[in-house]
Amino acid sequence: MSLLLLAMTACKQSAEEAKKAPNIPLVSITKVQTQSLAITEEAIGSLEGLIDPTVASEVNARILKVHVNVGDKVKKGQLIASLDARDYAMQRSEAQAEVARIQAQLDHQAKTLARSQALVDKKFISQNAVDNDIAQQNVLKEQLAGAKARINTINYSGSKTNIYAPADGVIEKKIVGAGEFVRMGDPIVQIIGNQKLRAHIPFPETIASKMKAGLTIKLTTPTASTEVTTTIKEIKPLVMADSRSIDVIADVSNQADWQAGASVNAQVTLSQKEGVLVVPEQSVVLRPAGEVVYVIRNNKAQQSIVQTGERKAGMVEVLSGLQAGLDVAVDGASYLTDNVQVKVAK
Repeated sequence: MSLLLLAMTACKQSAEEAKKAPNIPLVSITKVQTQSLAITEEAIGSLEGLIDPTVASEVNARILKVHVNVGDKVKKGQLIASLDARDYAMQRSEAQAEVARIQAQLDHQAKTLARSQALVDKKFISQNAVDNDIAQQNVLKEQLAGAKARINTINYSGSKTNIYAPADGVIEKKIVGAGEFVRMGDPIVQIIGNQKLRAHIPFPETIASKMKAGLTIKLTTPTASTEVTTTIKEIKPLVMADSRSIDVIADVSNQADWQAGASVNAQVTLSQKEGVLVVPEQSVVLRPAGEVVYVIRNNKAQQSIVQTGERKAGMVEVLSGLQAGLDVAVDGASYLTDNVQVKVAK
């Protein structure tokens, strides 16, 4: 019983001493680092397809068949639609008959001219008769050339009854179907290609003076996992009145997963700073005196008022108030006060 009473008394004393002992905060530390810091600006824009042709009929004809449907992938030169070519076949037969008729007249005129020339040589008729025959022969030759040219025109128009894809892409819209009559210029299908896209990114007007063509810009889009690094192609000279922003343009080429109409995230590097002092964001704490960082010396936290600059990737630029190589509190910094005793985590 005596031993039990002694043990209980000792436990009570230990608990009271623990209550009286100061609560020392536990912190992690890191050193103030010097590194290069890229000054960047980010914005969200949209992608525009530069290859989005609407395939139209070049002749007046009735559609026999449209060989593609919405969503089909097509290659350049692939047959899109077939039109009725019977009208051109009949016109070709008519023109060929006209060529044969004129050729027969021309052959007969050549014989007539030969006979007239023989009579002139024998002085039976005057030279005027020969001149008239020569003129008539020239007229027939021109008529023959015109008839042959008409055949070429009919053949060319007839070849337009087969409509082919002008570029690789995907069928976005099917406008007409079999049996419909189309005139020259009437649309048949719309093709969307992603071989070349144009990004329009609105950046704030406040950085307009820092933006220029040729700056490196990184682009990402939700439809693809690929990041594209390119350059600014041009900057529109006018500020958009509705958003007070400038339109920055960059081109994206040959990205299979990128889609026209999708959003695009852009990051442009405006400048690069070298030898910048940086600390983790957790180290910068807001106090009545301003932004402070706690420097750890001999297990004590000493408050240092700092002036901060750019923030990037979890790091904060320190413009004044610190030196490189100092130990500063990271985790637990927000619970510290000036000259408080701390325990540094291993």
